[in-house]
Amino acid sequence: MLEPELLATNQAIVARMDSPVALIPQLAAHLVAAGGKRLRPLLTLAAAKLCGYEGARQIKLAACVEFIHTATLLHDDVVDESVLRRGFASANAVFGNKASVLVGDFLFARAFELMVEDGSLEVLRILCSASATIAEGEVLQLTTQNDISTTEQKYFDVIRGKTAALFAAACEVGGVIAQRPAAQTAALAQFGMDLGMAFQLVDDALDYAADEAELGKTVGDDFREGKLTYPVLLAIAGADAQELEFWTRTIGEGEQSETDLATALAFMQRHNATQRSIARADAFVESACAALAAFPESPMRTALEDVARYTTARRF
Repeated sequence: MLEPELLATNQAIVARMDSPVALIPQLAAHLVAAGGKRLRPLLTLAAAKLCGYEGARQIKLAACVEFIHTATLLHDDVVDESVLRRGFASANAVFGNKASVLVGDFLFARAFELMVEDGSLEVLRILCSASATIAEGEVLQLTTQNDISTTEQKYFDVIRGKTAALFAAACEVGGVIAQRPAAQTAALAQFGMDLGMAFQLVDDALDYAADEAELGKTVGDDFREGKLTYPVLLAIAGADAQELEFWTRTIGEGEQSETDLATALAFMQRHNATQRSIARADAFVESACAALAAFPESPMRTALEDVARYTTARRF
């Protein structure tokens, strides 16, 4: 349904990753070879088509959205000291932290070039705001690391910023370039926001429940990094004294042994933490689909609903 637009977007991504500085296309080629879902640019393309847009502006904007996302991944892997990304060695593991940070900066700059080329101040406002919000979300997550007093509300603030904001922006710009009424562009933004919340909830659950080969990154990374994700918050909320002592030592104080991840998984299973995380994601998915009621039924609306519902069924 979107194959020509997605192909054009991939071509734009490859073209804009080019640079006379050899290390940039080398590192970029590593990222392209690792693949990825291209979910966020796909949302921009789908939103534009849902709104009946017949031009070509969505191609560059979809590439822009992917550059913002990829730049944040490069920076995240440095911050998290990750060694795997999408089943391959992460860019920082291959090229080093300095190169990863600087190429991430390059991709952010390319993203802003594409925004300016589009020429819409409203598009520029939406994507610039999302970029700032992503950074705020990442910093907020850093402040909650190893803090077992982190509240559910603060966790949702983190994922709304670091993940859902870009989903919302990716959808909203599709409506803006189609010059749809404010109510419909707001509905697209709400769809993206709810979808992004569901996506991150599932991501956090999979860190404790997925097959490592399918997930494409090391299972238990969040535990080892002391991140207060939703499954951990649920396990802590229901913990008895012995369990609370465990979480205080392993997450709060960062003192972990080789057997602690297995213990953490057992405690989570006791409190149905991963299943309850997926259930919360399901609620966001239903809210996302409800937002699309602002549009008449169509194959593209159905496709977007299917994408949303797949979010909680995925295993990677």
